[in-house]
Amino acid sequence: MELVCIVCPNGCRLDVEQRDGRVFVVGNKCKRGADFATAELTNPMRSVTSLVKTTVRGYPVISVKTDGEIPKSKIFQLMKLCDEITVSQPLPIGSVVASGVLGTDVNLVTTTNMEIANE
Repeated sequence: MELVCIVCPNGCRLDVEQRDGRVFVVGNKCKRGADFATAELTNPMRSVTSLVKTTVRGYPVISVKTDGEIPKSKIFQLMKLCDEITVSQPLPIGSVVASGVLGTDVNLVTTTNMEIANE
């Protein structure tokens, strides 16, 4: 299998093979490339960005992201969770809208600072 490492700016082209429960990596310029390839084959993880609904005037939706990585296999479950969340008050950037998502220690946090216009 061929992968391109995304850990550092080198973008190494990695040849990866899994045999007898071990991962063999060729083409990495640093140890991080081998670690990346091993993780990608054994337990791929991703950071996720999305939107959630709000009832706050002027903000039909607000952008959110995970504050860490979740297993790639749980992304669709996280998207379903995002569809079920509705924020009902103005929140500053970095506010937790869901904690410990999907049984992980990762939170879903706002990436927008909601401000209410003075009327």
